[in-house]
Amino acid sequence: MSVLRNLETKLADLVEGTFGRVFRSEVRPVELARKLAREMEEHRTVSVSRTYVPNEYVIWLSPDDRGRLESVEGSLVDELSAYLLEHARREKLSLLSRPQIEFHTDERLALGEFGIQTRLVRPSDEPGPNAGGIAEQAGHGNTMIYSTAGRIRGPVEETQGTRPTRALLLAEGRRHVIPPGGALVGRSRECDVVLSDANVSRRHAEVRPGAAGTWTIADLGSTNGVRVNGRQIGGAEQLAGGDRIVLGTAEIAFEVE
Repeated sequence: MSVLRNLETKLADLVEGTFGRVFRSEVRPVELARKLAREMEEHRTVSVSRTYVPNEYVIWLSPDDRGRLESVEGSLVDELSAYLLEHARREKLSLLSRPQIEFHTDERLALGEFGIQTRLVRPSDEPGPNAGGIAEQAGHGNTMIYSTAGRIRGPVEETQGTRPTRALLLAEGRRHVIPPGGALVGRSRECDVVLSDANVSRRHAEVRPGAAGTWTIADLGSTNGVRVNGRQIGGAEQLAGGDRIVLGTAEIAFEVE
Protein backbone atom coordinates (compact mmCIF):
# COMPACT_ATOMS: atom_id res chain seq x y z
CA MET A 1 0.00 0.00 0.00
CA SER A 2 1.43 3.43 -0.98
CA VAL A 3 2.23 6.11 1.58
CA LEU A 4 -0.53 8.35 0.23
CA ARG A 5 -3.02 5.50 0.43
CA ASN A 6 -1.97 4.88 4.03
CA LEU A 7 -2.52 8.56 4.81
CA GLU A 8 -5.93 8.48 3.13
CA THR A 9 -6.83 5.45 5.23
CA LYS A 10 -5.87 7.37 8.38
CA LEU A 11 -8.03 10.27 7.29
CA ALA A 12 -10.92 7.93 6.60
CA ASP A 13 -10.46 6.42 10.06
CA LEU A 14 -11.15 9.85 11.54
CA VAL A 15 -14.62 9.53 10.07
CA GLU A 16 -15.35 5.87 10.63
CA GLY A 17 -13.23 5.13 13.67
CA THR A 18 -12.54 6.90 16.92
CA PHE A 19 -13.92 10.25 15.83
CA GLY A 20 -16.75 8.92 13.69
CA ARG A 21 -19.45 10.61 15.75
CA VAL A 22 -17.97 14.02 15.04
CA PHE A 23 -18.49 14.09 11.28
CA ARG A 24 -22.25 14.21 10.74
CA SER A 25 -21.93 16.80 7.96
CA GLU A 26 -21.04 16.24 4.34
CA VAL A 27 -17.48 17.55 4.68
CA ARG A 28 -15.05 14.63 4.97
CA PRO A 29 -11.30 14.69 5.77
CA VAL A 30 -10.37 12.70 2.66
CA GLU A 31 -12.22 15.23 0.49
CA LEU A 32 -10.35 18.06 2.22
CA ALA A 33 -7.04 16.29 1.55
CA ARG A 34 -7.71 15.80 -2.15
CA LYS A 35 -8.84 19.39 -2.71
CA LEU A 36 -5.83 20.72 -0.80
CA ALA A 37 -3.60 18.68 -3.12
CA ARG A 38 -5.37 20.14 -6.14
CA GLU A 39 -4.92 23.69 -4.88
CA MET A 40 -1.24 22.90 -4.25
CA GLU A 41 -0.80 21.85 -7.88
CA GLU A 42 -2.80 24.74 -9.33
CA HIS A 43 -0.72 27.39 -7.53
CA ARG A 44 2.74 26.32 -8.67
CA THR A 45 5.59 28.81 -9.06
CA VAL A 46 8.28 27.70 -11.52
CA SER A 47 11.81 28.82 -10.64
CA VAL A 48 15.08 28.19 -12.48
CA SER A 49 15.42 24.57 -11.44
CA ARG A 50 12.46 23.84 -9.16
CA THR A 51 8.69 24.04 -9.03
CA TYR A 52 7.53 25.59 -5.76
CA VAL A 53 4.08 25.16 -4.27
CA PRO A 54 2.22 26.93 -1.45
CA ASN A 55 3.18 26.02 2.09
CA GLU A 56 0.32 27.81 3.92
CA TYR A 57 -3.33 26.80 3.63
CA VAL A 58 -6.47 28.20 5.23
CA ILE A 59 -9.61 26.04 5.18
CA TRP A 60 -12.91 27.90 5.61
CA LEU A 61 -15.86 25.86 6.91
CA SER A 62 -19.50 26.54 7.56
CA PRO A 63 -20.35 27.09 11.25
CA ASP A 64 -21.96 23.65 11.49
CA ASP A 65 -19.05 21.84 9.87
CA ARG A 66 -16.49 23.74 11.96
CA GLY A 67 -18.36 22.86 15.13
CA ARG A 68 -18.24 19.17 14.30
CA LEU A 69 -14.54 19.26 13.45
CA GLU A 70 -13.44 21.38 16.37
CA SER A 71 -12.66 18.61 18.84
CA VAL A 72 -10.37 16.76 16.41
CA GLU A 73 -8.95 19.77 14.62
CA GLY A 74 -5.40 19.23 15.88
CA SER A 75 -5.29 15.61 14.72
CA LEU A 76 -6.79 16.52 11.38
CA VAL A 77 -4.27 19.33 10.80
CA ASP A 78 -1.40 16.89 11.40
CA GLU A 79 -2.80 14.29 9.00
CA LEU A 80 -3.58 16.82 6.27
CA SER A 81 -0.11 18.33 6.55
CA ALA A 82 1.46 14.87 6.23
CA TYR A 83 -0.72 14.15 3.20
CA LEU A 84 0.38 17.34 1.43
CA LEU A 85 4.03 16.73 2.29
CA GLU A 86 3.93 13.25 0.78
CA HIS A 87 1.99 14.48 -2.25
CA ALA A 88 4.66 17.12 -2.92
CA ARG A 89 7.42 14.54 -2.61
CA ARG A 90 5.67 12.14 -4.99
CA GLU A 91 5.06 14.84 -7.62
CA LYS A 92 8.58 16.31 -7.19
CA LEU A 93 7.23 19.67 -6.00
CA SER A 94 9.29 21.90 -3.70
CA LEU A 95 8.09 23.30 -0.38
CA LEU A 96 9.79 26.10 1.55
CA SER A 97 8.55 24.57 4.80
CA ARG A 98 6.26 21.82 6.05
CA PRO A 99 2.66 22.63 4.98
CA GLN A 100 0.91 24.80 7.56
CA ILE A 101 -2.89 24.45 7.80
CA GLU A 102 -5.44 26.53 9.68
CA PHE A 103 -9.21 26.22 10.03
CA HIS A 104 -11.55 29.22 10.05
CA THR A 105 -15.32 29.74 9.96
CA ASP A 106 -17.29 31.63 7.32
CA GLU A 107 -20.99 32.28 7.93
CA ARG A 108 -21.63 32.50 4.18
CA LEU A 109 -20.79 28.85 3.56
CA ALA A 110 -23.55 26.25 3.56
CA LEU A 111 -23.33 22.84 5.20
CA GLY A 112 -21.00 20.66 3.15
CA GLU A 113 -19.21 23.57 1.44
CA PHE A 114 -15.67 24.62 2.25
CA GLY A 115 -13.17 27.15 0.95
CA ILE A 116 -9.41 26.90 0.54
CA GLN A 117 -6.87 29.75 0.42
CA THR A 118 -3.20 29.18 -0.36
CA ARG A 119 -0.03 31.19 0.10
CA LEU A 120 3.65 30.64 -0.63
CA VAL A 121 5.56 32.05 2.36
CA ARG A 122 9.30 32.09 2.89
CA PRO A 123 10.41 31.08 6.39
CA SER A 124 11.82 33.98 8.42
CA ASP A 125 15.39 32.64 8.20
CA GLU A 126 15.39 32.57 4.37
CA PRO A 127 17.67 35.25 2.84
CA GLY A 128 16.53 38.13 0.65
CA PRO A 129 13.14 39.00 -0.85
CA ASN A 130 13.87 37.12 -4.10
CA ALA A 131 16.11 34.28 -2.97
CA GLY A 132 15.98 31.35 -5.35
CA GLY A 133 13.81 33.33 -7.73
CA ILE A 134 10.78 33.01 -5.44
CA ALA A 135 8.75 36.08 -4.50
CA GLU A 136 6.45 35.75 -1.50
CA GLN A 137 2.79 36.21 -2.31
CA ALA A 138 1.47 39.39 -0.71
CA GLY A 139 -1.49 37.63 0.83
CA HIS A 140 -3.87 34.73 0.51
CA GLY A 141 -5.62 34.67 -2.83
CA ASN A 142 -9.32 34.22 -3.56
CA THR A 143 -11.02 31.55 -1.54
CA MET A 144 -11.79 28.65 -3.86
CA ILE A 145 -15.08 27.10 -2.81
CA TYR A 146 -15.77 23.37 -2.92
CA SER A 147 -18.87 21.35 -2.23
CA THR A 148 -19.13 17.62 -1.65
CA ALA A 149 -20.27 17.28 -5.28
CA GLY A 150 -17.13 19.05 -6.56
CA ARG A 151 -15.60 22.39 -7.21
CA ILE A 152 -17.43 25.71 -7.37
CA ARG A 153 -14.92 27.98 -9.12
CA GLY A 154 -14.72 31.47 -7.70
CA PRO A 155 -14.39 33.49 -4.51
CA VAL A 156 -16.94 33.32 -1.71
CA GLU A 157 -18.67 36.51 -2.79
CA GLU A 158 -19.49 35.04 -6.21
CA THR A 159 -21.15 31.88 -4.96
CA GLN A 160 -24.37 33.50 -3.86
CA GLY A 161 -25.71 34.33 -7.34
CA THR A 162 -27.96 32.40 -9.64
CA ARG A 163 -26.63 28.97 -10.44
CA PRO A 164 -26.72 27.43 -13.92
CA THR A 165 -28.87 24.55 -15.06
CA ARG A 166 -27.88 21.28 -13.42
CA ALA A 167 -25.84 19.05 -15.68
CA LEU A 168 -24.98 15.36 -15.43
CA LEU A 169 -22.51 12.99 -17.02
CA LEU A 170 -23.46 9.32 -17.41
CA ALA A 171 -20.25 7.32 -17.48
CA GLU A 172 -19.22 3.77 -16.60
CA GLY A 173 -22.67 3.01 -15.23
CA ARG A 174 -22.79 5.99 -12.87
CA ARG A 175 -24.52 9.39 -12.89
CA HIS A 176 -22.22 12.27 -12.00
CA VAL A 177 -23.81 15.60 -11.11
CA ILE A 178 -21.60 18.42 -12.41
CA PRO A 179 -20.95 21.09 -9.74
CA PRO A 180 -22.19 24.61 -10.51
CA GLY A 181 -18.65 25.77 -11.28
CA GLY A 182 -17.78 22.89 -13.60
CA ALA A 183 -15.83 19.67 -13.23
CA LEU A 184 -12.54 18.09 -14.21
CA VAL A 185 -12.84 14.67 -15.88
CA GLY A 186 -10.03 12.13 -16.01
CA ARG A 187 -8.31 9.17 -14.38
CA SER A 188 -6.75 11.14 -11.54
CA ARG A 189 -8.41 10.63 -8.18
CA GLU A 190 -8.33 14.39 -7.78
CA CYS A 191 -10.77 14.90 -10.67
CA ASP A 192 -14.44 15.60 -9.97
CA VAL A 193 -15.46 12.81 -12.36
CA VAL A 194 -13.00 9.91 -12.14
CA LEU A 195 -12.92 7.38 -15.01
CA SER A 196 -11.13 4.03 -14.96
CA ASP A 197 -10.59 3.70 -18.74
CA ALA A 198 -6.83 3.37 -19.39
CA ASN A 199 -7.17 5.47 -22.56
CA VAL A 200 -8.36 8.48 -20.53
CA SER A 201 -5.67 10.96 -19.45
CA ARG A 202 -5.23 11.88 -15.80
CA ARG A 203 -6.74 15.33 -16.42
CA HIS A 204 -8.50 14.75 -19.71
CA ALA A 205 -11.23 17.38 -20.07
CA GLU A 206 -13.24 19.98 -18.21
CA VAL A 207 -16.97 20.66 -18.35
CA ARG A 208 -17.65 24.36 -17.68
CA PRO A 209 -20.76 26.48 -17.17
CA GLY A 210 -21.50 29.21 -19.69
CA ALA A 211 -24.00 32.03 -20.00
CA ALA A 212 -27.75 31.50 -19.58
CA GLY A 213 -27.48 27.95 -18.29
CA THR A 214 -25.27 26.64 -21.11
CA TRP A 215 -22.35 24.22 -20.73
CA THR A 216 -19.14 23.60 -22.66
CA ILE A 217 -16.45 20.92 -22.70
CA ALA A 218 -12.77 21.58 -23.33
CA ASP A 219 -9.86 19.23 -24.01
CA LEU A 220 -7.08 19.76 -21.44
CA GLY A 221 -4.31 18.57 -23.75
CA SER A 222 -5.21 14.90 -23.45
CA THR A 223 -3.39 12.13 -25.30
CA ASN A 224 -6.41 10.66 -27.09
CA GLY A 225 -8.58 13.74 -27.48
CA VAL A 226 -12.27 14.54 -27.02
CA ARG A 227 -15.07 13.77 -29.46
CA VAL A 228 -18.59 15.21 -29.25
CA ASN A 229 -21.25 13.42 -31.30
CA GLY A 230 -18.50 11.72 -33.29
CA ARG A 231 -16.56 14.92 -34.09
CA GLN A 232 -13.11 15.65 -32.69
CA ILE A 233 -13.01 19.03 -30.94
CA GLY A 234 -10.18 21.51 -30.67
CA GLY A 235 -10.97 24.22 -28.13
CA ALA A 236 -14.16 24.51 -26.10
CA GLU A 237 -17.33 22.98 -27.54
CA GLN A 238 -20.87 23.86 -26.41
CA LEU A 239 -22.92 20.94 -25.10
CA ALA A 240 -26.62 20.20 -25.30
CA GLY A 241 -28.72 17.62 -23.50
CA GLY A 242 -28.35 14.22 -25.13
CA ASP A 243 -24.87 14.86 -26.56
CA ARG A 244 -22.53 11.88 -26.72
CA ILE A 245 -18.96 12.47 -25.57
CA VAL A 246 -16.00 10.15 -26.06
CA LEU A 247 -12.80 10.62 -24.03
CA GLY A 248 -10.21 8.20 -25.37
CA THR A 249 -12.48 5.16 -25.61
CA ALA A 250 -14.76 6.06 -22.69
CA GLU A 251 -18.31 6.83 -23.84
CA ILE A 252 -20.21 9.45 -21.85
CA ALA A 253 -23.72 10.87 -22.15
CA PHE A 254 -24.39 14.51 -21.26
CA GLU A 255 -27.75 15.46 -19.76
CA VAL A 256 -29.30 18.60 -18.28
CA GLU A 257 -32.12 18.99 -15.76
